[in-house]
Order: sequence, then structure tokens, then C-alpha cells
Amino acid sequence: MNRLILALDVNEPDYALELVERLAPHVGMFKVGLELFTTAGPEVVRAIHDRGSEVFLDLKFHDIPNTVASAAMAATRLGVYMFNVHASNGLEAMIATREAVTKLCLKENIRRPRLLAVTVLTSLSTEVLKGELCVHHSPRTHVKHLARLAQKAGMDGVVASGQEARMIRDNFGDNFLIVTPGVRPTWSTTDDQERVVTPSRAVREGADFIVMGRSILRHDSPEKALELVSKELSPKQR
Repeated sequence: MNRLILALDVNEPDYALELVERLAPHVGMFKVGLELFTTAGPEVVRAIHDRGSEVFLDLKFHDIPNTVASAAMAATRLGVYMFNVHASNGLEAMIATREAVTKLCLKENIRRPRLLAVTVLTSLSTEVLKGELCVHHSPRTHVKHLARLAQKAGMDGVVASGQEARMIRDNFGDNFLIVTPGVRPTWSTTDDQERVVTPSRAVREGADFIVMGRSILRHDSPEKALELVSKELSPKQR
């Protein structure tokens, strides 16, 4: 269960911190995304740290290189375990991010977070990529291209669907982190996700971390839901 990142996709800081206190013994770290960060700001990250848990800051920075690098330095100063930028920012922005974070950590003697590049959102289908975004090849091919850019830029890994995890692992090695969202247990609905996998498949395909949120938080008992996920992740089940 150390592989599991619980997404705090809620808009009430007090409830988010209640979840941290209740569920910290059962998960590896907590994800703070756009909804909670917009509501509560950096203080919620500090509050989670004060309770002894790690944070994946999932804000998916996407802007010009200088702005992305500046945001990356702010995230680094927060002390998060890892954060992400969009690979579609391009090579220059990812290199600027990595260089800015590395220089900052050396200068201020602070821990260097893991740097992740978002490839293709798990909500995007082939039809949307082609029909709306004019990406005229498959999600798998586009993910591979963006992962290659990320590795070239010196990023630590990528955020990618479990459907592409094995391809990434085989092509980019064991030391390239793979964080997989769009994970749904066998007993949950897929909601607005298109390219989903079960927890056991995600790990089997090579994911280092899996991100789960709604399927846990909407359960009558989040603790019971985590127990069910733990059973799915057991070696016997995989």
C-alpha cells in the first residue's frame, strides 16, 4: 500500500486534514490537486506535512518556461515529495524546471522533489486526441513521444495511464518513475476516465505509484475501501 497515493479531491481543508489523520496509516502519501489547492492554498500542504505525511502536488504546471520554472521553485520550497508539469510544455520548459529546482536545492540545502511530466490525461480518448486536439496518432504513441522528451529533459518520470505503463517501463528503464492515475478497483465505476486500469494491473504493468481518489472517498467507509484495494494489490491477486 506504500504505492498508493490518495487523492484529496475535496474542497474543504478541514475535511481533507481529517482524512489525512484517519487514513495516513493505510496509504503511501496524499495528492493535493487543483481543487483543494485553489481552496486552501499552500497552507494545506504544510498542514499535511505537520501531520507526518508526504505530498504529491498535482498542479500540472503548463505555461512558458520561465513561469513554469518559477512555479517549480515555489513547489520545491513547500517541501513536497513530488510535483508535475505538462510534458507538452516542451523540452525547453522541462529543462528549465529541472535546472531551476536543482540549483535551488543546492543553494538552500533543501530536499530535491521528484519531477514528473504529465503525458496524456487519462480522460482523453483517441477520438478526442484526433478530432479535437489534432494529434493524429494513438494515445500510446503520443505517450511514448512525450515520455522520451521528459527523459531527455532530465525529469525523474512521468504521469501516465496504466495502459501505457508497460511500454514506458520497457522503453525507459527501471529508474524512470511511473505514476498512474485513472486507477479504479474492480468494484468501482470509471466516472469521467477513459483509459482506466485496476490497481493490480497498474502495478503489474510497472507503475511505481497509483493514484486513487473518488472510489475511496465515496465509499461508505474509506477504511473498508482501502482494505479492499489492499486485497487487490496482494501478490496472490496480482
